[in-house]
This record gives sequence, C-alpha cells and structure tokens, in this order.
Amino acid sequence: MRIMAIDYGDAHTGLAVSDATGLLAGHVEVVHTRRLPEVLAAVERLAGEYGVEELVLGYPKNMDGSLGPRAEKAEALAGELREALGLPVVLWDERRTTIDAHQILSAAGKNGRKRKKIVDGVAAALILEGYLTFKKEGER
Repeated sequence: MRIMAIDYGDAHTGLAVSDATGLLAGHVEVVHTRRLPEVLAAVERLAGEYGVEELVLGYPKNMDGSLGPRAEKAEALAGELREALGLPVVLWDERRTTIDAHQILSAAGKNGRKRKKIVDGVAAALILEGYLTFKKEGER
C-alpha cells in the first residue's frame, strides 16, 4: 500500500510517497505555492500517479503538545483532502521535522537558499518515515 505524507506550509508544501510495499519513503516533491487549489491539485495528481491509498498530514502541535492556529489549518486541510480525494487522512505529530530537515540539509552542505527550496520535501519524508515505522511496529 502506498502512503503519501504532506508537510503543509505557508509558501511550500512537501510531499513524500512510500514505495509500493509501504515500508520506505520514496518519491519526494515540493509544491511552491500558497494557493490551496494548486496544493490540492498537486496532491491529487501525485496520489493518482502513484496509486496512493492513504494520506498522512503533518499536524503541527506546539512543543508543549497544545494546538494552535497552524494545527487548525492542518485540520481544515485534512477535511478538504478527504472530500477531494476520498482517501483516509491521518493527522501525524510533526514537531521538530522541519528543524531536523534543516539540520540534515545543512550537514549535507546545502546553503540557505538551496535548503529553503527543498526543506519541506525532506520534512515530508521524515513525517512519512515516522508514520511507516509506527505502522510497522504496530504489526508486530
């Protein structure tokens, strides 16, 4: 089963799709727009292209676990995705994924300008890896 992770941001949205076995994060893409219809179209296109059966949406909780305005945006997007694609959407705690993505890219020698263009894709891959690990451990 292929699963897609979404790191929804203010200006960029990272998308990552698992391999066909649902064990590894595979294809990664970044959508460079603030416009929700364009984000939804990109998710729908990629989901159709890869035969995605489940969506995992980054759920930006505050560090203390409370929910703020960004979490409300994620909840609204989850509803839009369910309606537009008819796929199940799991909200997944994404605390620290963007920070970790910046650290990974910095360690790989990517400068600030290059990092900014791809960091959301790396964050989506980290969300997907965390979710896939969770599912794999739950099957044991």
